[in-house]
Amino acid sequence: MTLPAGSDDARAALHRLRAEVAKAVVGQDAIVTGLVIALLCRGHVLLEGVPGVAKTLLVRTIAAALDLDAKRLQFTPDLMPGDVTGSPVYDPRSAVFEFRTGPVFTNLLLADEINRTPPKTQSALLEVMEERQVSVEGTPRPLPEPFIVAATQNPIEYEGTYPLPEAQLDRFLLKLTVPLPSRDEEIGVLRAHHSGFDPRDLKAAGVQRVATAADLAAGRASMQRVGVAEQVLAYIVDLCRATRTSPSLELGASPRGGTALLVTAKAWAWLAGRDYITPDDIKAVARATLRHRVRLRPEAELEGVTADAVLDSVLATVPTPR
Repeated sequence: MTLPAGSDDARAALHRLRAEVAKAVVGQDAIVTGLVIALLCRGHVLLEGVPGVAKTLLVRTIAAALDLDAKRLQFTPDLMPGDVTGSPVYDPRSAVFEFRTGPVFTNLLLADEINRTPPKTQSALLEVMEERQVSVEGTPRPLPEPFIVAATQNPIEYEGTYPLPEAQLDRFLLKLTVPLPSRDEEIGVLRAHHSGFDPRDLKAAGVQRVATAADLAAGRASMQRVGVAEQVLAYIVDLCRATRTSPSLELGASPRGGTALLVTAKAWAWLAGRDYITPDDIKAVARATLRHRVRLRPEAELEGVTADAVLDSVLATVPTPR
């Protein structure tokens, strides 16, 4: 299968993102790749990491390098659904209600600490994520294209939070764990700040547009033409079914997890310059795609078992097609 003309140019443009993001964010190449995959797949991302690992800066820098509009919404216990989606506002001059758009009307929405807002507001955002439009008083208002949500949550402070239930977690295409930087990377962060780097001024840091929404659209069209063999499809199904029988899990990956694994593997293969999926592509994206779609048994959690460890075991035991 041959990929269409323009595919190489779009891929090259998206590969330039890493170097451009590195002007403002030290390290985090894997997270940049994950966000690019999400944009290609029109999927949403859950970012988990301790405070201070540049999650907000990372999203803002990617948006700037792609020339996309980005907004940040801090989720708090008193946030209402209308604060997310927008709501009708009475205009005394015209004596009519006019719809005032909310922060979801953007290309890249950073939903900061999504687990700190009540379920009603969480559901409003998740509904918008699924439908890609806001309906108020029977009038649908489509969101810009592309549109993805990068939601963050703090893994160490759960008091006073509203954890997302499994059915809502399943709406996220990927869950990316943002690590602490290495020693050398942390020295690089200090060196940049000592030299006058201001995370609020990306232009001064030299961040420029290196790709556009058109490159994402071209990449998305090319990605859809990536081929997959029957035995590779069966491998995806076998991996998901193996999670459902794992003794450490009380909830395995659903069929939606299998479709997510297929589409993220296609994006990974396309970014690697191939027009077909290999089992290694599936292994490369399996943890990020499935870790939030499985639930550990309480006794496994007490023993210190993690979702990633269970997925590693599944990947090691399910036969790999040749």
